[in-house]
Amino acid sequence: MNVWHDTGDATLAAIAEVLRRGGVALLPTDTIYGLHAVAANDAAVARIADLKGRADDKPFVVIGASADQLRAFGADVPAVLDGLWPAPLTAVMRRGAGTVAARVPDLDWLRALLITTGPLVSTSANRAGEPPISSIVALAKDVAAGVDAALDLGRREGKPSTIVDFTSSSPRLLREGDPLFAQNLRKTLRISLRKT
Repeated sequence: MNVWHDTGDATLAAIAEVLRRGGVALLPTDTIYGLHAVAANDAAVARIADLKGRADDKPFVVIGASADQLRAFGADVPAVLDGLWPAPLTAVMRRGAGTVAARVPDLDWLRALLITTGPLVSTSANRAGEPPISSIVALAKDVAAGVDAALDLGRREGKPSTIVDFTSSSPRLLREGDPLFAQNLRKTLRISLRKT
């Protein structure tokens, strides 16, 4: 596993090349460390599911550089998200006959990488059923053995993202991440999000 410690242009180009070749990368996001692969590469996504010990039929979150990039990926992105992203907000949206959970991360370097790679699958870098990791040294050895590239930017103490379902007429709150963000989100959407 190649490990980088900065977000310079050369580093991002090297990581993008690994991902475009079907590799798996461990990257810090604006929430926690996650495993990433090109969302359109089914074999790479299957590798992540295998590393996590997760069922293939359980979908992963997709991250994109912008709402427009996610629209090009086929997501039916509500216009309201143009003004909300980037943020720790995962939106469940229609995509063709199914759905996709996606977000635009609030990190300039990560969005720059996404412009190069296209949308990436993003999932916490722990095996299924175990707590998320906050630093690269906490990565399980068997998971690390399947990772091709890693970006180590120190500990990440972010909370998981807020998840809102936009597939019906009224948005529904599925998970409250940071309470302050969720409170502001309610005000921005001018609705009372219902917890399920």
